Amino acid sequence: MAEKPQILIVEDDLDLSEMLNAYFSVQGYEVITAAWGEDAVRLSQEKDPDLVVLDIRLPDIDGYEVCRRIRLNRRTQHTPIIFLTEKRDRVDKLQGLELGVVDYITKPFDIQELRLRVRNALNRAEMQYPVNPITGMQEEMLIEEELQRMLYDDTRADWCVLLVTIDGLEDFREAYGFVASDDVLRAVSLMLNNTVREVGTNNDLIGHLGPQDFVIITNQERITTIRERILARLQQSMEYFYPLRDRDKARQAMSEKRLKLMLGSVASSDDPPFYDVETLKQRLYESSSIPRNNSEPN
Repeated sequence: MAEKPQILIVEDDLDLSEMLNAYFSVQGYEVITAAWGEDAVRLSQEKDPDLVVLDIRLPDIDGYEVCRRIRLNRRTQHTPIIFLTEKRDRVDKLQGLELGVVDYITKPFDIQELRLRVRNALNRAEMQYPVNPITGMQEEMLIEEELQRMLYDDTRADWCVLLVTIDGLEDFREAYGFVASDDVLRAVSLMLNNTVREVGTNNDLIGHLGPQDFVIITNQERITTIRERILARLQQSMEYFYPLRDRDKARQAMSEKRLKLMLGSVASSDDPPFYDVETLKQRLYESSSIPRNNSEPN
């Protein structure tokens, strides 16, 4: 999670919205607001907030529909949502819980109570969905959960998974140290993110299958462009991962392929059915001759 968590407040009462904006800004949060449900859905996709405080009664679509759409987007499907509403009916609360709402507070409310609920929801989310401390990407456990959902969701009939591995990183770490090695991981993750941002969509997902293994989950329409752009961009940049004083050594090392980026073959929904996530992972590694790295994370 970012040092300054971002909250999306969806509230059509402008006085209440401004009050919540001012209050949570003073508490050290970055706050964005929306008064309409459609705006909230758009902002959630553009900003990827850490938490959403969502009123049920909105001028266009209601909070239930906003929540449903947020859950359908892969980037925001785990974003904590707190319903803020005047409704007190048990059925309304159950409907919210079924959609994955993490908390429910009714008006009028105690602002201190809301602050604590927001804090607790953010803390739970950070514990439940860990990210790699170097790259900021989702760790293997979360990626495997997403792959599991993908394999057993009949409505997702067009998917592709691409494996990207940094080969030789352990030798590089021994030669240049942990700081330089971490810089390589950060640089690669940034390039992958930028590439997917340029030619992908918000529904595409990047994460780790291992300390130096990345996967990109997308669809068949975009996978070729994503793969080609990553390959071209990273092959041109590998020598710059080496310290400047060793640039000549870097060229020699590049020629000897001591440090290189390996793009695996694509596993897709067109392949024979995968029995489980493990068989899918085996296909990703075996089809590309990339050795599975079972070392501990940095």
